[in-house]
Amino acid sequence: MDTMTLWHLTGWEFAALAFAALLVGFSKTAVSGANTVSLAIFAAVLPARASTGILLPVLIAGDILAVLTYRRHAHWPTLWRLFPAVVAGVVVGTVFLVWADDAVVRTSIGVILLLMAGVTVWRRRQADGEGRPDAAGQPGAGGTRAGRVKARSYGVLGGFTTMVANAGGPVMSMYLLSAGFRKLGFLGTSAFFFLIVNVSKLPFSAGLGLIDGRSLLLDAVLVVFVVPGALLGKWAVTRIDQRLFERLVIAATVVGGLQLLLP
Repeated sequence: MDTMTLWHLTGWEFAALAFAALLVGFSKTAVSGANTVSLAIFAAVLPARASTGILLPVLIAGDILAVLTYRRHAHWPTLWRLFPAVVAGVVVGTVFLVWADDAVVRTSIGVILLLMAGVTVWRRRQADGEGRPDAAGQPGAGGTRAGRVKARSYGVLGGFTTMVANAGGPVMSMYLLSAGFRKLGFLGTSAFFFLIVNVSKLPFSAGLGLIDGRSLLLDAVLVVFVVPGALLGKWAVTRIDQRLFERLVIAATVVGGLQLLLP
């Protein structure tokens, strides 16, 4: 049966979803956080709760392409610090989804994203002129007590937001920027992080009824559009300098947070 018939999509609605899928690929290989726009498009075209389950396999396809592109630049000590807190955040997010309605979810995530963007801008201004890590991304303060507390805080928030709305990207972007990661280290670390986290979310989403045969059928069509987006991102990232890269990531986070707060 035709996928568009299954979801009662018009041509324009399908085109919007295809563009959102392309943007997922671009965000995974260029400007992390830009896929919050994809989240908003999916939630506008499809039923809000169902949209999170449909978007998840599309995000995983983008994660796989990002890992293949930036696998040599991942900073694993940072990942190991984050994962335990992220698991706790995913569990909390799953419980939250059992009782929270769409309005509560959208408002909560939007407020969190805007707060994280504000904190990151403030921290970046304070850190101006301090030493930065190399391109592979070697944060110097990760082993301190303050660094561990920050990793746990962002990890829980990241796990929570990625579970309830697939919006963990901006939270992790803010953490990696605040830790001083440069472009390639940022992209390589976030690529592995989200591939592992998003795959681990599959049983939770299926258990909540957010993924089923119909959603996977639509995903099979939309994943095709992720590939050109990822290729476009790979081409663009080499032409973006570090300061512009950071500004784009923060701007994408703010836009995504505002979109979630709008009725």
